[in-house]
Amino acid sequence: MPLLDCIEVEFNPKNLPLDCAVIWLHGLGANGHDFEPIVPELGLTGERGVRFVFPNSPSIPVTVNGGYVMPAWYDIIEMTLDRKIDVAQIEQSAKSIHALIEREIERGVPSENIVIAGFSQGGAVAYQTVLGFDKPLAGLLALSTYLATKDTLQINPSVRQDLPIFVCHGTHDPVVPEVLGRQATAWLLSKGFVPVYQTYPMAHQVCLPQIQAIGKWLNGLFE
Repeated sequence: MPLLDCIEVEFNPKNLPLDCAVIWLHGLGANGHDFEPIVPELGLTGERGVRFVFPNSPSIPVTVNGGYVMPAWYDIIEMTLDRKIDVAQIEQSAKSIHALIEREIERGVPSENIVIAGFSQGGAVAYQTVLGFDKPLAGLLALSTYLATKDTLQINPSVRQDLPIFVCHGTHDPVVPEVLGRQATAWLLSKGFVPVYQTYPMAHQVCLPQIQAIGKWLNGLFE
């Protein structure tokens, strides 16, 4: 499988070994540069060398946008509350992220030091990626997103119950209503996970207090 094209940013002010990684997935219609500027705003301590990997999704026709070809991790067929999506495409996107995880492992980053993050569509793929992966990971960061494959997702036995999961959502989100973030969190709880759920007074976006909270969470994972 060819690897996805990615933007990479190394945060390593003390020139330490790069032994931690964050693979961060963008939303519908965006690209890998979307979250690149967030790295210096996170407030990382610099006690670990961290490689941020921002993959670019392929461009495909998106049904709810009139079949317009745009960057997307999967097709959205109906924009109902639960979303009707192309499950095969989201599963394929997760496999593409699995390949990026394996590349980080080959580069010397233990799987236990790899975080998967995603915003909106990217967050739906992040859920599928982490919960279906066959090696332990450092954590899952789900931003303004939903669990698109809750009816088909098979949780891999390698996924530990104490996996750190941080779910964030805007209370005024008109694109992915906050109830979908709460539903995903409830599903995770029903499966024995203990996600942290935080909301912010914002729309379908990120905000500085949230970015700072994410940085604090990452510092705790990488200490």
